[in-house]
Amino acid sequence: MICPSYPDPQYLIISSDVPALLYYSHLPAMFVSLLIGFFVFFKNRHSLVSKILLAISITFSLWTFINLITWTNNNSEIIMFVWSFFGILYSILCLLSLYFVYVFIEKNDLVFWKKLIMGASLLPVIFLAPTKYNIEIFESSVFCGITNEGVYYANYYYGIGLLSFLWILFILITRYRKAEREMKKQIMFLGIGIELFLFSFFITGYISSLLIGNSYNLEFYGLFGMTFFMAMLAYLIVKFEVFSIKLIGAQALVITLVILIGSQFFFIRSFTNQILTGITLTLIIVFGWFLIISVKKEIKQKEELEIANQEITERKDQLQKMADSLAVANDKLRQLDQAKNDFVSMASHQLRRSPTVIKGFISMMIEGSYGEITQEVKEVLEKVYKSNEVQIIFVEDLLNISRLESGSLKFEFAKAKIEELCQDTINDLTLKAKENGLYLDYIKPKNPLPELIMDKGKIREVISNLVDNAVKYTKKGGVTLSVELCDKKQEKCLQKEHIRITVSDTGIGVPAEEMPHLFSKFSRGKDTTRLNANGTGLGLYVVKMMTEGNGGNVWIESAGKDQGSQFIIELPLEQSEETMAKYG
Repeated sequence: MICPSYPDPQYLIISSDVPALLYYSHLPAMFVSLLIGFFVFFKNRHSLVSKILLAISITFSLWTFINLITWTNNNSEIIMFVWSFFGILYSILCLLSLYFVYVFIEKNDLVFWKKLIMGASLLPVIFLAPTKYNIEIFESSVFCGITNEGVYYANYYYGIGLLSFLWILFILITRYRKAEREMKKQIMFLGIGIELFLFSFFITGYISSLLIGNSYNLEFYGLFGMTFFMAMLAYLIVKFEVFSIKLIGAQALVITLVILIGSQFFFIRSFTNQILTGITLTLIIVFGWFLIISVKKEIKQKEELEIANQEITERKDQLQKMADSLAVANDKLRQLDQAKNDFVSMASHQLRRSPTVIKGFISMMIEGSYGEITQEVKEVLEKVYKSNEVQIIFVEDLLNISRLESGSLKFEFAKAKIEELCQDTINDLTLKAKENGLYLDYIKPKNPLPELIMDKGKIREVISNLVDNAVKYTKKGGVTLSVELCDKKQEKCLQKEHIRITVSDTGIGVPAEEMPHLFSKFSRGKDTTRLNANGTGLGLYVVKMMTEGNGGNVWIESAGKDQGSQFIIELPLEQSEETMAKYG
C-alpha cells in the first residue's frame, strides 16, 4: 500500500518532506563509521579487533540506512519489511560492541562458551522478528507507519543493549585498575566513546519507542554518539597508534571535513548553495591533500631521526659493551703478563745462580787453582767458559726485560760524562777485537761534552752491547765508536742539544726489510747465525728499552748486505719530567 500523504522518495532515502536534522544525524555518522571501519580493516586485515570494528560499522550503517527508509518511504510493505530488522541489528550492534571492548583490552578472543551464549541470546530476536510480537499494529491510513511495537519484543532487545552496556562498564573499570599508565589512557578514551554511543543509542531508542508514545524524532540525537565514538577511535589511532596504524591528525581532520561538507548535498535544495558547497569541498580536498603531504614528510623525517637516534644509541651500547669486554680482557692480559714477568724473574734468578757458580769454578780450574791441567783440557774449559758467559748474558737480559716490562726496573738518574763510558767500553773490548783481527777505534769529541743526566750503568751496558755486537758480526775491517754534541742545525740530528753516539762497523750489514724488526724481542738477522750461533735475539731489544728509559732514541742505518752498519744513539742533556716520573 502507498501512503497518499507522503511524496515518493528519490533513491529510496531522499525526500524533501522530512526534517533536515534527519540527514545531519544519519549520514555523517554512517559515513564516518564506514570510513573508520574499512580504514582500520584494510590497514590490519588479520587483526580480530579490526574485523569486529568493521562489523560494528557495517551493522550500524545498515541500521541507519533502514531507519532512513522508514522516515522517507511511503510504501507500507517496504516499511514493514525493513522494520523487522531493527531489533536484530540493534542486538547485534550491542553484542559486537561488547565483543570489541573485550578483545581490544584483553588482546585475546572470547572463549567459545561465552560466544555461544551471545549467539543464543540473538535467537529470540531473529525468530520473533516477522511475528506480531515485533509489530502489533500497523495503521497506514493514519500514520503510514508503525503505531505500536511489541512491548516484550522491544524490551528484550533493549535488555540486551542494557546488559551489554553494563558488562562493558564492568570490564572497563576492572581492567583500568590493573592497567599501566599508557593503557589506562587508552581504556579511558575507548570507554568514554563507546559507552556514550551505547547510552545515547539505547536511551533515545527506548524512550522514543516505549515511554513517550512512539515519538521517534528523539532518535536523531542518539546517532551523534557514533560520531563521537569514531572521534575517540581516531584520537586513539593518532595518539597511541592502536590497531598498529600510524594516522596523522591532519588526515583525520581533512577526512572529517570532507565527510561533513559532502553530506550537505543530500539535503541542500538550492542550486546556488550546491555550487558553493561543491567549490568549498574541492578547495578542502586540494588544500587538505597538500597539507597531508607536507605533514607526512615532516613525520617521515622525524621517524628517520628517531631511527637514527635509536641506531646511535644501540651502537653506543654495543661499543660500551665492547669497551667493557676489552677492559676485562685487558685486565686479564695484565694479570697474565704480570704472572709471566714474575715467573721469568723468578726463573732467571734461579738460572743465574748455577752459571755464576760454574763460571767461578771453571775460572779457578783454568788458573790452576785445582792443580796443573793439560793444554787440551784448558782449551775445552775455555770453550765451556765462553758458552757459560753467553748463558749468563742471556739470563741477565731476561731479567732486565722482565723488570722493564713490569716497571720494577728503576733508573738511577745522575750527572755523568759520556766520554768516560765510551772510553771504558773501548778498554774492555780492545783485546777481543784484536783477537778477531779487527781494529777498534774511538773518535773523541773535539771539545769537552756537557754532563748528561742519565743512568750511568745502563747506558754503559747499551754502548758495550752495541760495540760487542759490532765486533761479533764483522769478519774483516773493524769498528769505530764516536760521540759528539748533536745540534738541530745539523741535518743528521733529530732533536736539539742531544749527545749522539755512533757505533760503525764494516760487517755483514742489514737488509732494508730486516731493519724494522731488528729491535724486536727475539729478532735476529738472517746472516747473523753464520758468525754467532749463540745469539739470543734479546740484546738489541734490551738496548732499545734501556735507551728509551733514559729518554733517548736508537736506530740502525745500513746500505745493505755486506755494506756495514751504523747503530746510532741520541741522549738528551736533560731528562723530561715524564721520563723521570715513569722510570725514575
